Amino acid sequence: MELLFIGLALGAIASYFIFQKFSSVQKKHLTEKQSFILLDKIKKVSKLITVEGEFAEIYHHENRQDKFLGLVSSKKKAIIIINAKTHIGFDFRKIKMQADNKRKTIILSEFPQPEVLSIEPNIRFYDIQNGLLNKFNSEDLTKVNQEAKEHILQKIPESNLMQTANQEALEAIMLMQNLVETIGWKLDYSALELPPDERNLIE
Repeated sequence: MELLFIGLALGAIASYFIFQKFSSVQKKHLTEKQSFILLDKIKKVSKLITVEGEFAEIYHHENRQDKFLGLVSSKKKAIIIINAKTHIGFDFRKIKMQADNKRKTIILSEFPQPEVLSIEPNIRFYDIQNGLLNKFNSEDLTKVNQEAKEHILQKIPESNLMQTANQEALEAIMLMQNLVETIGWKLDYSALELPPDERNLIE
């Protein structure tokens, strides 16, 4: 009888440890799956627009062509009014982060710099002057559109859009923090250099 009780006790203890081992493995796999889904979810945000800027510019386009071995020169020119909308933000695919499954923490080690995500120019030709042997055609319109975008790109650094977008980085980090907290995890951004007043806003 005593051997029966000892056998039952040993069986119960063995079953307990086997159950605990199985539960811990299952829990580990669940945690790893959570971290993978979370990291993938953040990356799927892809690009976040934080600043929108509008430009109104007058652009002078001029083209000169020499004909007949340079004996005749023909010039065409136009004044172009550019109304453009630009979007500045962050590409989340450039974020560097990793998951600490034991602490259920996403560690944010590097945050991307703001960049121009899109330019939407609206071009209107004004005061078009065709040359006798040099006239505007469809290829010129394509070229002028490209020149207009490049012209706006050159104007962006002169504006305060990039500085404003940098300040809005806090908003992007808070968005990430909200995503992380939806499954009970934490966001560790201590590796990032943030001004004390902005860091206090998150905390």
